[in-house]
Amino acid sequence: MNEPLPVADIHGVRPSLVQLTHVIYGLHGIAVLVGVTSAATVAGGFVFGLPSLLAVFLNYLKRGDVAGTWLESHFRWQIRTFWFTFLWLMVYGLLIITLIGIPLAWIIIVILGLWVGYRVIRGWLALFNERPVGN
Repeated sequence: MNEPLPVADIHGVRPSLVQLTHVIYGLHGIAVLVGVTSAATVAGGFVFGLPSLLAVFLNYLKRGDVAGTWLESHFRWQIRTFWFTFLWLMVYGLLIITLIGIPLAWIIIVILGLWVGYRVIRGWLALFNERPVGN
């Protein structure tokens, strides 16, 4: 009478959602590579590049599907990475237009590029290990 419920595929989430999260990290990774290999900065390529814009759109579109699962931390991680990068790019933009702020702006853009790369790699490695990311 009490039939067992189907076992969750990958720690309580559908495999398609795990694959989608890999795709989103891949899109962010492509944006970072575009920033490294082109005239754009890593942060600029990350925020304004089509791959990351598509990735963050997918994050918001599918956020409800991962709510309450370990993948929710990955979606939060990806969204926060995008928006904090955007915020610091605005600070960079304000500093770069002032003569005194230019040296600080260049320091910010280098650190920001490294931070974005770190966030993409750390998050993706956690996903490969099928564990939440962040706290």
